[in-house]
This record gives sequence, structure tokens and C-alpha cells, in this order.
Amino acid sequence: MDECMIRTIDLTKRFGSLTAVNRLNLEIHHGEIFGLLGPNGAGKTTTIRMLTTLAKITSGRAMVQGKDVEDSPLEVKKIIGVVPQGLNLEIELTAEENLDFHGRLHRMPKKQRRERASEILGFVGLEDKCKVQVDHFSGGMKRRLLIARALMHRPRVLFLDEPTVGLDPQIRRKIWGLIQDLKDQGITILITTHYIEEAEALCHRVGIMQKGDLIALDSPNGLKRDLGEYAVECQNRNGCDIRFFKERGDAVAYAGGLNKDVMIRQTNLEDVFLNLTGEKMLLS
Repeated sequence: MDECMIRTIDLTKRFGSLTAVNRLNLEIHHGEIFGLLGPNGAGKTTTIRMLTTLAKITSGRAMVQGKDVEDSPLEVKKIIGVVPQGLNLEIELTAEENLDFHGRLHRMPKKQRRERASEILGFVGLEDKCKVQVDHFSGGMKRRLLIARALMHRPRVLFLDEPTVGLDPQIRRKIWGLIQDLKDQGITILITTHYIEEAEALCHRVGIMQKGDLIALDSPNGLKRDLGEYAVECQNRNGCDIRFFKERGDAVAYAGGLNKDVMIRQTNLEDVFLNLTGEKMLLS
């Protein structure tokens, strides 16, 4: 069996009377890209904050590569990298200086810091910007530097919280390529995203959260099969009506009896998300 890199057991976070994460049970394996999806306020970021030692757990347990997040926070920090939703770089420093500062926090020797910074800036395509102050970077360059910083100390598990939010499609796909390369290197990745294509393109499995509960967990294809692989879509006075079918023949038969313009198409992850949560994901 593949090594379990992230495990949660009844993981719960409450803020007063609000339960942000409710008895979450997950197992994420070595080399897997796992996507955590859900509307705003579903509990995705709170889950990441607990797993990365940034938020106190109310009840339950969380382990990263077998190390308990609450009992061994320093050990956990050594093996994880975190790319937050916000751009929290030191903008008055250069790219190289940002990475050096992060390396110092992880007690990396000077020679190792210099070599690793050069290597990782090359990996994210910023080698020619190493001496440039981050304040002059574009949004896409800052996102790539955030990933470089998270990788500086060679983590085994990487947490990406909305890593491509606000970026144009071309830059987003460059970051997808970086994420795929990291998976090929054996790094385990937990990613949150609102983008349909991002989840379908990258994730081996996805978990869908709503109001703190995990309401679905499977591969993207598995979730689509459960809903029905074929969708019949037609417009009516109340908007768009969509019905799902396991077999294409059943979809064709249903469409033929409607006596109106219809579209038969394959089900996508947005259909699953909308069916489960009542909300739409974003298009890439």
C-alpha cells in the first residue's frame, strides 16, 4: 500500500458556535495530487491551516507523514511547504533574498541556501529575476516565487491554497506544469481551487466540502460516473434544465421526447459541484 502522507481523523475546528470543519476524515497518499473543492466558507482554508500548524485543532487528529500536527509541530514544519492564498512575500527584498530568508528560518547552511535558491529559481523560470526587487514583479511572477519559497527547504508535502487565483489562463497553465513536475518528483500535493479545469487537469482525487462537511470524495471521473456520464441540457423559462444519464442511449431517448432544442454532452466536474452544492465553480 502507498505511504499515507496526510491523515485526518474526525478533524474539527469550531469558532464559537460556528463549526468551520466538521469531523473530517482524509487519507492522502505519497505522490498524489489531492484537490479540496468547495464554495467560499466551506472550510478548505481552515483545513489547510490546521494541517500546517497555523490554526489550533478543536478536536480530532491530523498527521503529516505519520507526525502528529499538534504533538510535533516543528517536525511537521520541516517536511511541509505552504503556498498561501495571499501574496505574503517580502516585497522590498529581491527574489533571491526572499529565498535566502526562508532558508535561514529552516537553518539551511549558507552554501546550501545559495545553491538551492539558484536551482529553484531556475525550476520556476525566474533565474533572470533573481536580483530584482519583488515589488516590481507581476502577479504571475509572485505566484511562481511563492512556490519557489515553499520548495526551498525540499518539503515532502506541499499545500497550495488557491495557487492560481486571479491569474490569466496562460500563466495558470504554466503553474499547472510546475505542479505536474513536482508530482513527478514524488512530492505529495494538497490543492484548493475554484477552477473546474484545474481540478480535472491536476487532481488524482478530489474532496468536495460544504459548510464544513466533506460531502463527496472520489476521482473526477468517478464523481462524474456517479452523477451520470451524459447530460441533456435545454433552456426553459426558468433558465437551463439539465438531466443526467448513465447511458448515452437513455440521454438520446429522453432528448428525443422533449420536442425542443437540446444539447447532449458529457458531464463535467462543474455539474457534479453544482449538483452537490447548488453553486457553480469558475471557468479557467
